[in-house]
Amino acid sequence: MRIIAGEGKGRRLRSPKTSVRPTTALVRGAIFSILYPMLDQEWQALDLYAGTGALGIEALSRGATWVDFVEHNRKCCDAITRNLDATGFSAQSRVYCISVDRALTMLDRVYDVVLLDPPYDDPSLASTLDALFGSRLVSPKSTVVVQCSTRQRLPADFHGFHKTKDRHYGDTNISFYRQEVRS
Repeated sequence: MRIIAGEGKGRRLRSPKTSVRPTTALVRGAIFSILYPMLDQEWQALDLYAGTGALGIEALSRGATWVDFVEHNRKCCDAITRNLDATGFSAQSRVYCISVDRALTMLDRVYDVVLLDPPYDDPSLASTLDALFGSRLVSPKSTVVVQCSTRQRLPADFHGFHKTKDRHYGDTNISFYRQEVRS
């Protein structure tokens, strides 16, 4: 797996020997193609369920000034740290080896972009999203990108955030949430 664009383009990312499902290059490219026009010049991101860190590292490569990574699996946290060191993005990031639920109550930064790639068919995803959208981590200017199985249906609205875009790539669904009027 490699970074597909930006400053770190072509650099290899390592994956731990676990059952992690890294986001494919096609899906990462689609996410950032859709996301890029929505971003200000300086933006910060939160990568929840970070796995290998591929989404957050792709964000750093494409201009994010800061990314916090949240992952509860110790092997994955070690892999993210190694990937950040290898790509030169360690100084612009922090890895939290804690559960997403804990992160939602502990972190105190407002993020421009929140990326979520939970295990497919995670039964707690809707309650996690409800907690995220009700937290201090997002503002009216935030964009939340949720990756899940196409078999999993996500609500159209959370705490004033509306699903503005929905894309399917094989078994992967990507939903974008923002606080804007639906048309």
